[in-house]
Amino acid sequence: MTPGNNGASTPEDDDPFGYLYADGQARGAQPPTGSYGYPNAVNRVRPVGERQYGQQTQQPSPAQQAPTAAYGQVPQQNGYGQPNAHYQAPEAFPGGASTTRQVTHGGGGGGRGRGPNTKGLLIGAIAVVAAVVIGIGVAMIGGDDKADDNAGGGPSTAPTADQNTEPSPTTSKQAEKEPGDLPKAEAKTLQLGGNAKVASDIPGAKSEGGFYVTGFNQVGAKVTWSFSGIKKAGAYRLYVRYGIPGVDADATVVVNGKANTQPLGMKNFINSPKGDLEKGWQTTWAPVTLNQGTNQIEIVCGEGNKCDANLDQVYLVSP
Repeated sequence: MTPGNNGASTPEDDDPFGYLYADGQARGAQPPTGSYGYPNAVNRVRPVGERQYGQQTQQPSPAQQAPTAAYGQVPQQNGYGQPNAHYQAPEAFPGGASTTRQVTHGGGGGGRGRGPNTKGLLIGAIAVVAAVVIGIGVAMIGGDDKADDNAGGGPSTAPTADQNTEPSPTTSKQAEKEPGDLPKAEAKTLQLGGNAKVASDIPGAKSEGGFYVTGFNQVGAKVTWSFSGIKKAGAYRLYVRYGIPGVDADATVVVNGKANTQPLGMKNFINSPKGDLEKGWQTTWAPVTLNQGTNQIEIVCGEGNKCDANLDQVYLVSP
């Protein structure tokens, strides 16, 4: 055996690719035909697009077979970038793949698609809005009922003598209204105690003759008013007309022997000039609880009171 020979009869039989080398070509090695260099290979050449999907493959006729290109050569094309004339798109054959994409509405699931249930959503939204409107209407109706009760349409509780109720400046200016059939008293008809006395030096008193009670600015001074004619027991307002020198004053109210917990406020509601008693006449009130028939009310300058005031008239008004 010589070097380079492994005992085969011919180099091409020993090396199927010997034709690719210079020494193989020198020994007469030739490239195989029809099988691209592979021994015993079967070369089934068919034009592009001949195969039909979903059907049995039919062997092309000799006329349909394209000549086999030489090894290492690219199949010819009709033009630049144009495929072979034998090519045909798969969708052109029966049973081939379809390139048309069907659009279904509503998505999901097999069968015929359905869109969103917009009608159900609309009905739900309307129901929610209706519930909110009904709730607001009920709340408004309830609020109106309460407002009517506060405005006098419903029951109310009259203040008692122990409640902290004082007139406002507006009430004080408008409080000089007629008591009607309820009792009324002037300075000269009141029973005086302590240093209290009657005077008429300062103009502006409404009592007959311009009289008023002075000397009240001392602990122990008081006026007592006894009256009858109360047809119904209950809560009333005691109005007192007074004059102050532009400085707030107060006193203690005693009803049938029981003192009110809150004093009679004789404040400077009209903002009269300080030291000017003539311009300091104004009106205040205090709640009192009276018995049916006869009652007694005392206005006292007690410990802790500021009693620098002159007293003019007293009268009762139904609340």
